[in-house]
Amino acid sequence: MRRTTRKTGQPNSTSVNSSAVDLFRSASSKASTKELERINILFYSYANASSGLIDPEGIETLCSDMEVDHTDVRILMLAWKMKAEKQGYFNLEEWRRGLKSLKADTVSKLKKALPDLEKEVRRPSNFVDFYSYAFRYCLTEEKQKSIDIESICELLNLVLGSQFHAQVNSFVEYLKIQSDYKVINMDQWMGFFRFCNEISFPDLSNYDSELAWPLILDNFVEWLQAKQS
Repeated sequence: MRRTTRKTGQPNSTSVNSSAVDLFRSASSKASTKELERINILFYSYANASSGLIDPEGIETLCSDMEVDHTDVRILMLAWKMKAEKQGYFNLEEWRRGLKSLKADTVSKLKKALPDLEKEVRRPSNFVDFYSYAFRYCLTEEKQKSIDIESICELLNLVLGSQFHAQVNSFVEYLKIQSDYKVINMDQWMGFFRFCNEISFPDLSNYDSELAWPLILDNFVEWLQAKQS
């Protein structure tokens, strides 16, 4: 059988496909570079010129531009997305990480990304990480391992208030009247989250003090039961 030969000058399909891929990669790379430039420009429009960081004042200005209150839980969610390490401050690397992930290179896009960010955080697989992050984010001093009661009450309302309103209200009431604890540590913080998810409330019928609950929760349950009776 006679072998067919490709006509001279006819493009090789492999080379055509390769060229198309190269063009796509080049265009994608240029678009990515442009996006990063816009993200950088946006960062420096809010950053403090002397520190090179977006500080609390810069965050308040950003919130004002997005028409979002600076105490809105979604600002804490944004910090979580950036993996910000210092409360009230964003560095350039953290800013890039968060905004690239959200595909936001303008204030308008960032504002529009907030509802989807909240949905992402509210997923059970992410929320545990966010809840523990919220505690770590509030450790503002080196080697600090606990947070004062007043700040914990505010943080509980911000992070858990909408999901576990009754539990948070009761626990905050207890924390404010008790005198045994002046601070809360991570184990107690995570223990309360487990309490909200596992314990029938307000009847507390499945609470077993013999299980490994932080002592503060045993005391809280005793206080609740005495109050109910």
